[in-house]
Amino acid sequence: MTSRTGHRRPRRHLRGGTLLLIAGLLIVSATIRLGMQAGPALARQMAERTDREQVHDPLGAGAADRDELAQVLAALQERRAALEQRERVLEDRARAIELADAALDRKLTELVEAEEALRAMVAVADGAAETDLARLTDVYDKMKPKEVAELFESMDPHFAAGFLARMRPEAAAGVMAGLSPQVAYSISVVLAGRNANAPKN
Repeated sequence: MTSRTGHRRPRRHLRGGTLLLIAGLLIVSATIRLGMQAGPALARQMAERTDREQVHDPLGAGAADRDELAQVLAALQERRAALEQRERVLEDRARAIELADAALDRKLTELVEAEEALRAMVAVADGAAETDLARLTDVYDKMKPKEVAELFESMDPHFAAGFLARMRPEAAAGVMAGLSPQVAYSISVVLAGRNANAPKN
Protein backbone atom coordinates (compact mmCIF):
# COMPACT_ATOMS: atom_id res chain seq x y z
CA MET A 1 0.00 0.00 0.00
CA THR A 2 2.76 2.28 0.84
CA SER A 3 4.59 1.62 -2.36
CA ARG A 4 1.54 2.44 -4.55
CA THR A 5 0.86 5.65 -2.81
CA GLY A 6 4.45 6.78 -3.16
CA HIS A 7 4.41 5.88 -6.82
CA ARG A 8 1.20 7.92 -7.64
CA ARG A 9 2.26 11.28 -6.08
CA PRO A 10 4.79 12.15 -8.83
CA ARG A 11 2.12 11.76 -11.48
CA ARG A 12 -0.12 14.24 -9.74
CA HIS A 13 2.77 16.68 -9.49
CA LEU A 14 3.57 16.36 -13.19
CA ARG A 15 -0.08 16.73 -14.13
CA GLY A 16 -0.38 19.98 -12.14
CA GLY A 17 2.78 21.41 -13.71
CA THR A 18 1.56 20.54 -17.17
CA LEU A 19 -1.72 22.29 -16.55
CA LEU A 20 0.08 25.39 -15.31
CA LEU A 21 2.32 25.37 -18.36
CA ILE A 22 -0.64 25.03 -20.70
CA ALA A 23 -2.50 27.80 -18.88
CA GLY A 24 0.55 30.06 -19.14
CA LEU A 25 0.88 29.35 -22.82
CA LEU A 26 -2.78 30.15 -23.34
CA ILE A 27 -2.41 33.42 -21.46
CA VAL A 28 0.65 34.37 -23.49
CA SER A 29 -1.14 33.44 -26.70
CA ALA A 30 -4.17 35.50 -25.72
CA THR A 31 -1.98 38.44 -24.80
CA ILE A 32 -0.18 38.26 -28.13
CA ARG A 33 -3.50 38.08 -29.97
CA LEU A 34 -4.85 41.05 -28.05
CA GLY A 35 -1.70 42.99 -28.80
CA MET A 36 -1.90 42.13 -32.48
CA GLN A 37 -5.54 43.17 -32.61
CA ALA A 38 -5.14 46.27 -30.44
CA GLY A 39 -2.14 47.59 -32.41
CA PRO A 40 -4.00 48.21 -35.70
CA ALA A 41 -7.00 49.52 -33.77
CA LEU A 42 -4.82 52.02 -31.91
CA ALA A 43 -3.09 52.94 -35.16
CA ARG A 44 -6.45 53.55 -36.82
CA GLN A 45 -7.58 55.70 -33.89
CA MET A 46 -4.39 57.73 -34.02
CA ALA A 47 -4.73 58.16 -37.79
CA GLU A 48 -8.35 59.26 -37.45
CA ARG A 49 -7.40 61.73 -34.72
CA THR A 50 -4.57 63.10 -36.85
CA ASP A 51 -6.92 63.45 -39.82
CA ARG A 52 -9.44 65.32 -37.71
CA GLU A 53 -6.74 67.65 -36.39
CA GLN A 54 -5.49 68.27 -39.92
CA VAL A 55 -9.02 69.06 -41.08
CA HIS A 56 -9.53 71.57 -38.29
CA ASP A 57 -5.93 72.81 -38.41
CA PRO A 58 -4.42 72.34 -41.91
CA LEU A 59 -1.09 73.80 -40.78
CA GLY A 60 -0.83 71.26 -38.05
CA ALA A 61 -0.46 73.98 -35.46
CA GLY A 62 -1.76 73.73 -31.96
CA ALA A 63 -3.90 76.17 -30.07
CA ALA A 64 -0.85 78.27 -29.16
CA ASP A 65 0.28 78.39 -32.78
CA ARG A 66 -3.19 79.43 -33.90
CA ASP A 67 -3.26 82.23 -31.33
CA GLU A 68 0.15 83.45 -32.45
CA LEU A 69 -0.91 83.29 -36.09
CA ALA A 70 -4.07 85.25 -35.30
CA GLN A 71 -1.98 87.92 -33.55
CA VAL A 72 0.37 88.17 -36.53
CA LEU A 73 -2.56 88.48 -38.94
CA ALA A 74 -4.18 91.14 -36.76
CA ALA A 75 -0.90 93.09 -36.63
CA LEU A 76 -0.55 92.85 -40.42
CA GLN A 77 -4.12 94.05 -40.94
CA GLU A 78 -3.54 96.96 -38.56
CA ARG A 79 -0.33 97.84 -40.37
CA ARG A 80 -2.10 97.66 -43.71
CA ALA A 81 -4.90 99.92 -42.47
CA ALA A 82 -2.33 102.44 -41.18
CA LEU A 83 -0.51 102.42 -44.53
CA GLU A 84 -3.77 102.90 -46.42
CA GLN A 85 -4.69 105.82 -44.15
CA ARG A 86 -1.27 107.39 -44.68
CA GLU A 87 -1.62 106.91 -48.43
CA ARG A 88 -4.99 108.68 -48.38
CA VAL A 89 -3.47 111.56 -46.40
CA LEU A 90 -0.62 111.88 -48.89
CA GLU A 91 -3.07 111.81 -51.80
CA ASP A 92 -5.13 114.57 -50.17
CA ARG A 93 -2.01 116.67 -49.65
CA ALA A 94 -0.94 116.11 -53.25
CA ARG A 95 -4.36 117.24 -54.49
CA ALA A 96 -4.23 120.30 -52.24
CA ILE A 97 -0.78 121.18 -53.58
CA GLU A 98 -1.99 120.76 -57.15
CA LEU A 99 -4.96 123.05 -56.48
CA ALA A 100 -2.71 125.63 -54.82
CA ASP A 101 -0.28 125.49 -57.76
CA ALA A 102 -3.13 125.94 -60.22
CA ALA A 103 -4.50 128.90 -58.24
CA LEU A 104 -1.01 130.42 -58.05
CA ASP A 105 -0.54 130.00 -61.80
CA ARG A 106 -3.86 131.72 -62.44
CA LYS A 107 -2.95 134.54 -60.08
CA LEU A 108 0.44 135.01 -61.74
CA THR A 109 -1.23 135.06 -65.15
CA GLU A 110 -3.68 137.69 -63.93
CA LEU A 111 -0.83 139.78 -62.49
CA VAL A 112 1.13 139.57 -65.75
CA GLU A 113 -1.95 140.58 -67.73
CA ALA A 114 -2.64 143.45 -65.32
CA GLU A 115 0.98 144.61 -65.59
CA GLU A 116 0.83 144.54 -69.37
CA ALA A 117 -2.44 146.47 -69.33
CA LEU A 118 -0.93 149.02 -66.94
CA ARG A 119 2.10 149.45 -69.17
CA ALA A 120 -0.15 149.99 -72.13
CA MET A 121 -2.14 152.59 -70.22
CA VAL A 122 1.05 154.34 -69.09
CA ALA A 123 2.35 154.31 -72.64
CA VAL A 124 -0.91 155.78 -73.88
CA ALA A 125 -0.86 158.36 -71.11
CA ASP A 126 2.77 159.22 -71.80
CA GLY A 127 2.04 159.49 -75.49
CA ALA A 128 -0.98 161.67 -74.83
CA ALA A 129 0.98 163.84 -72.41
CA GLU A 130 3.81 164.19 -74.86
CA THR A 131 1.36 165.08 -77.58
CA ASP A 132 -0.33 167.63 -75.33
CA LEU A 133 3.03 169.15 -74.36
CA ALA A 134 4.10 169.35 -77.99
CA ARG A 135 0.85 171.04 -78.96
CA LEU A 136 1.01 173.48 -76.06
CA THR A 137 4.64 174.29 -76.83
CA ASP A 138 3.71 174.98 -80.43
CA VAL A 139 0.99 177.32 -79.19
CA TYR A 140 3.51 179.19 -77.01
CA ASP A 141 5.86 179.43 -79.99
CA LYS A 142 3.14 181.12 -82.02
CA MET A 143 2.10 183.53 -79.26
CA LYS A 144 3.73 186.85 -78.68
CA PRO A 145 6.70 186.60 -76.27
CA LYS A 146 5.18 189.22 -73.97
CA GLU A 147 1.96 187.19 -73.59
CA VAL A 148 3.91 183.99 -72.90
CA ALA A 149 6.05 185.86 -70.36
CA GLU A 150 2.93 186.95 -68.51
CA LEU A 151 1.76 183.31 -68.33
CA PHE A 152 5.15 182.03 -67.15
CA GLU A 153 5.22 184.67 -64.40
CA SER A 154 2.38 182.84 -62.62
CA MET A 155 3.58 179.32 -63.56
CA ASP A 156 5.81 177.07 -61.48
CA PRO A 157 9.43 177.61 -62.56
CA HIS A 158 9.90 173.90 -63.28
CA PHE A 159 6.93 173.82 -65.68
CA ALA A 160 7.97 177.09 -67.31
CA ALA A 161 11.52 175.78 -67.75
CA GLY A 162 10.15 172.64 -69.40
CA PHE A 163 8.21 174.66 -71.96
CA LEU A 164 11.13 177.03 -72.62
CA ALA A 165 13.40 174.04 -73.26
CA ARG A 166 10.98 172.80 -75.93
CA MET A 167 10.41 176.15 -77.60
CA ARG A 168 12.45 177.50 -80.50
CA PRO A 169 15.55 179.36 -79.25
CA GLU A 170 14.49 182.76 -80.62
CA ALA A 171 10.98 182.44 -79.16
CA ALA A 172 12.41 181.33 -75.80
CA ALA A 173 14.79 184.29 -75.78
CA GLY A 174 11.92 186.71 -76.33
CA VAL A 175 9.97 185.14 -73.45
CA MET A 176 12.96 185.33 -71.10
CA ALA A 177 13.41 189.00 -71.98
CA GLY A 178 9.82 189.71 -70.98
CA LEU A 179 10.04 187.98 -67.58
CA SER A 180 10.77 189.74 -64.33
CA PRO A 181 14.35 189.33 -63.11
CA GLN A 182 13.31 187.08 -60.19
CA VAL A 183 11.25 184.65 -62.34
CA ALA A 184 13.87 184.68 -65.10
CA TYR A 185 16.52 183.79 -62.50
CA SER A 186 14.43 180.90 -61.07
CA ILE A 187 13.80 179.45 -64.54
CA SER A 188 17.48 179.83 -65.42
CA VAL A 189 18.49 177.89 -62.28
CA VAL A 190 16.13 175.02 -63.20
CA LEU A 191 17.44 174.91 -66.79
CA ALA A 192 21.04 174.98 -65.58
CA GLY A 193 20.36 172.13 -63.16
CA ARG A 194 18.82 170.02 -65.93
CA ASN A 195 21.74 170.67 -68.22
CA ALA A 196 24.20 169.85 -65.45
CA ASN A 197 22.46 166.50 -64.76
CA ALA A 198 22.19 165.63 -68.44
CA PRO A 199 24.61 162.91 -69.61
CA LYS A 200 27.61 164.20 -71.51
CA ASN A 201 29.10 162.44 -74.53
